[in-house]
Order: sequence, then C-alpha cells, then structure tokens
Amino acid sequence: MHIVVDRRPEGVALIDDDGATALVPEPQFAAAVAEREAEHPRWVWTDTAQWYPPLLAAGVRVERCHDLRLVDAIIAGIAGRPARRSWGSAPEPARADTLFDLDGATDAAPAIAAPLAWQQQRAAIAAHADPARLTLLAAAESAGALAAAEMQHTGLPWSAAAHDALLAEALGPRPAPGRRPARLDELATQVEALLGVGPVPIDSPPELVKALRRAGLDVATTRSAELTRLDHPAIAPLLQYKTLSRLHTANGWNWLDEWVHDGRFRPTFVPGGVVTGRWASDGGGALQLPKQVRGAVQADAGWALVVADAAQLEPRILAALSGDAAMARAGAGVDLYAGIVASGAVASREHAKVGMLGAMYGGTTGVSAQVLPRLARSFPQAIGYVEAAARAGERGERVTTRLGRTSPAPSAAWRERQGAAGAEGADESAGRAARSAARSWGRFTRNFVVQGTAAEWALAWMAGVRRRLWTTGAGPLATQPHLVFFVHDELIVHSPLDRVAEVEQVLREAAVEAGRIVFGATPVSFPVTVAAVQRYSDAK
Repeated sequence: MHIVVDRRPEGVALIDDDGATALVPEPQFAAAVAEREAEHPRWVWTDTAQWYPPLLAAGVRVERCHDLRLVDAIIAGIAGRPARRSWGSAPEPARADTLFDLDGATDAAPAIAAPLAWQQQRAAIAAHADPARLTLLAAAESAGALAAAEMQHTGLPWSAAAHDALLAEALGPRPAPGRRPARLDELATQVEALLGVGPVPIDSPPELVKALRRAGLDVATTRSAELTRLDHPAIAPLLQYKTLSRLHTANGWNWLDEWVHDGRFRPTFVPGGVVTGRWASDGGGALQLPKQVRGAVQADAGWALVVADAAQLEPRILAALSGDAAMARAGAGVDLYAGIVASGAVASREHAKVGMLGAMYGGTTGVSAQVLPRLARSFPQAIGYVEAAARAGERGERVTTRLGRTSPAPSAAWRERQGAAGAEGADESAGRAARSAARSWGRFTRNFVVQGTAAEWALAWMAGVRRRLWTTGAGPLATQPHLVFFVHDELIVHSPLDRVAEVEQVLREAAVEAGRIVFGATPVSFPVTVAAVQRYSDAK
C-alpha cells in the first residue's frame, strides 16, 4: 500500500490508495507515521531529504518510500526535459500531459502537490517501454535516499583526537590561524633553495610555473603527472608539499572543527547527484576521504566497522550487461583481472586492468591501446557493448542503463559544431573540432551505460543490506548494526562485536541478491571482500 504525504496549510494530509485522507497536525506527524508504519506502507513524499530527518530525530524510521523529486529527475532524463525544481503544497489543475512531461517542469514551474505528482509519475512509469525496470529503479533510488538520511543521522564514527594526531605527525603542530603548518614551511624553503631562482610563490600555480621555468625546467602546468617526469632535486619536496597541502586544505584542522562533532562525521549525501546516478556529497568531501585520515574513522568501544568492497564492480557490470559468457567465466573468482590473464587474453594483471579501464573509459593510447584488440578478440560481446554505446554518443544519440536511466543529449553547441563541419565549404579545422567533440561525447556515453548500471547495482545492494539489518534486531537505529558510509562500490556498517559475523553474511547475501535483482538470471558473480576492523584504515 501507498500513503501519500501532502503538506497543507492546516496540517499534513496522509492519503491512502483508496483516497481516504487523514489530516494530521504538524506536531503529531511523527507519531502518526510511527503508527501507520506498522502497516508496512510505501510513503510517497516530495523529498526524503526534507521529510525524513525530522522523523529520525523523533525516533521514527520508515521502511520504504517513493521520493517524488528523485523519481522526477529520472523521468525527466528519459524525456529529455529539465527536472522539476519546485515542490510544494499548492495544488494545480490537472492537464493532459504527454508521456513523461510533468507540466513542462522548468525551473520556473509552479509548486506541484504530492498527490498530483504521484498520479503523473505512476502514469508515466506505466507507459514506459519497460515499466518493471523503471519501477525497480524508482524503488532503488528512493531506498538510497532513506539510507542517506539515516547515515547522516547516525554519522560515521570519527576520533577527533586521532585525526589531530595524524595531522600533527604529517604537518607538525597545529599552526596559529592564517599560518602555514611547520612541515609545509620546511618543504617550501627546501623547494626555494633547490630551485635557486629567488622567492617561489609555491601556492600560486601560474607563478610556480614561472619559477620552474626560470630554473630551466620545461613545464606547462604544476600537475603532479607532469612534475614527476622532471629530473631535478626540487621536484621531490615540491610533490610532497602538494600532497600535504591538499591534506591541510581538504581535511585539516579547519575541516575537523567544522565537520566532526560528538565523535561523528555527518556528511550530507546527495543521491543521484551525478548524471549517471552516482551519489555526490554536499560539503565535507565524504566521497573523497583520503587515506591519510582514514585512521581517524574508529569504531566505538565494543563495536566494529564492517567494511565491504565490491570487487572489480564495473567490469563485472559490463559482463552482465553484454551477456559475455567468456568474461563471466573469467570473473568466476574474486579477482576478475586474474581471471582475464588465466583466459589467455593478456599477459599480466596490470594489462587486464588497464585494458578494461580503457574499454570502459575510452582509453586510446599507451598500454590500453595495445591490449584492447586482444580483449576484443577474447570478449567480443563486452567490448562490442561499450563500443556501440560510444558510437551512439558520437552520433548524438542517447543511451540507457540497465534499469532505464537515460543519458542527456549533447548540447545545442555540440550539434551546431557537427552541423557546421558538414556544411558546404567547411574547412578542415571545423571537421577536426567536430570529430574531437564527437569522440569526447562518445567517451561519455561509453562510460554512462557501465557507471550508471553500477550505481543501480550499488543501490540494490545497499537497499538489501538495509532491509536485512532492519529485520535482524529491534530498538533505536544507533543501538543495532547500521549503515554509516557509502562510496560508489563500498559500504561500511557499524556493528556491535557480537553481531559482526551476521553483518558480514548480510553484506555478501545482499550483493548476490543485487545481481539477481538488476540482471535477473546471470552467470556473472558479484563477490565482495569484507573486513571487520576497528579503524577504517585497517580495511585495506
């Protein structure tokens, strides 16, 4: 059953499938949800990120929901229109909508009431070419939104003292406000002395490039990949300075003061924040925690961090998407790359890894270009699948993930460039620009089908873990095993020590189930490596 949640001037309306409506005063909303939750409904509301945190703060959890905002973004992508930005309580008159066209849905569109939006979304999903898959995607996206809110509510266990110690060891004691840490000062002094060209504004890339050139070094940028090719004694301390400076800027003491409170880091996850369906984060850099600070992620006393990582997820996704039986056999073990070597396709694990990344991301040079032909002969369906997606993108066509998320169309400027190249009298430079733009968009669509489907598998995995943990114990969320962190293909569960074995099994079972949910009957396996540790840094 579904219960649509609609905010109205006089309170919150809870509307059942049969239209029966209960009007609840705002202060009583959490209690009403807790009471109705016993019926196991799917709550339909405009935005989980707005509705769910107050419920969690009141000690109320919900098992299932349908997030109208997130699902609208999916439907908008299929239709090739902007997603609706305005969600509110004021009802608006119904109109005859074309398929997937929720009232034009521009940034300036008026607020839409939840019951109307729900009605339109159900009709749009039912009219889709594969409504079952799209329904599954809507459910998975919405389940991810619930998990995101719960992870922010509980937070990731974080030791401020350990973080401070890690920073002090790497950078020296905490400096006064506005001052640079001692270790950075030392390295900056070394770089300046070794270059021997006078003052070096080390934190200004353009000025640093000029200083390097004055020292006789041919550089165009200060990127590490370019600097490592130089043979000069100043390069080693300069590279170390760049690494430590990033640590100080991104996760230094200011970050610690802002983001860690009461022993928890509570990032704001943004489900579907990337066009492929991958998550993003709103502040705190949750999806880019560097290895230098992971030692500060520490389980509470009597608890453990159970860290699970999906092994070579994207190549396995490609094998399942394409139905490539040979690649499925290569991935029968935990290490797919080793399986590719054993198949005779390439000579080394490194070649297998670089070659597969090149196939999925469009690598056309170096080792990737050398081994791709061999991979194409051994795994023609897999390589052919991403090649077809790339060619579609080069033609300006859109591609879809397994469950139906659709890539955006190229921009009007892109299409104008392609048209100009084919116009009578066009010069060669226009043709080169058009071909370059086409290849670039082809690389995007090549990766979209794989990365987007991997995001769907990860959502199904997370939802399965959350559901299993939900049924394995009672009591407040923070007193039982619960999800605390997610990044692309990795999950962390904070668990009491006496339930670690149970959680490990849950993580593995949910991974198997996710493969079955997304792909049906497939020979492709989706193994996960699981480690129960006290510190996140000990998991790998």
